[in-house]
Amino acid sequence: MTVLQILQFPNPRLRTVGRKVEDFGDALQKVIDDMFDTHYNAQNCAALAATQLDIEHPQAITVIDFSESKDQPLCLVNAQIIEREGEIIEEEGCMSVGDGTTLFAKVKRAVKIKVKAQDRHGEALEFEAEGFMAKCIQHELDHLQGKLFIDHLSTLRREQLVKKLKKFSRLKKGSESE
Repeated sequence: MTVLQILQFPNPRLRTVGRKVEDFGDALQKVIDDMFDTHYNAQNCAALAATQLDIEHPQAITVIDFSESKDQPLCLVNAQIIEREGEIIEEEGCMSVGDGTTLFAKVKRAVKIKVKAQDRHGEALEFEAEGFMAKCIQHELDHLQGKLFIDHLSTLRREQLVKKLKKFSRLKKGSESE
C-alpha cells in the first residue's frame, strides 16, 4: 500500500494539466492502485485526480468512490464531458483546498452530464451521471485541467476563502507545535 501526498493550495503543481494516457501497462496500474490507496486513506474523500497528488508527471486519471463501504471504485482515464444538462449551485470542498473539511463554497455545475472515458485497462466507457456523481466528475475533471473549485468563484469570494485558508493554516501549525 502506497499513500501519496495530497498537494495543498497554493502549490503551483495543482495547476498542472494531466497528460493523456497512452500506455495502460503495469506502471499505470501501480499509479492507479496508489491513487485508490491514497483516496481510501483520506478522511471524507469522494475522489482524487492524479494532478492533486505528488506524482512527477501526472496523467489524466481520476479515482472515485463515495460509497459508504468504499467498495464501488471507479477509475476514469482520459475522460471528457461530451454533454451537459441543467444547472445547479451547491457547496463544494476539496482535499487540496483546506483538506476537504475546512473550506466550502457554492459552485455552479451541470445537473446531468454524459462522459466518455476509458477504464483502467483502456476499455471505452460512455455513461450518464447526475446528482453527486455528476458534481464529483466535473470537479475532478477540472483538476485534470489545472482548475480548482475556487476558480469558479467571484474574485471577492475567492479572496475571502484564501484569507480564511491562510488563517486556518496558521492556527493548524500553531496547534501542531504545542
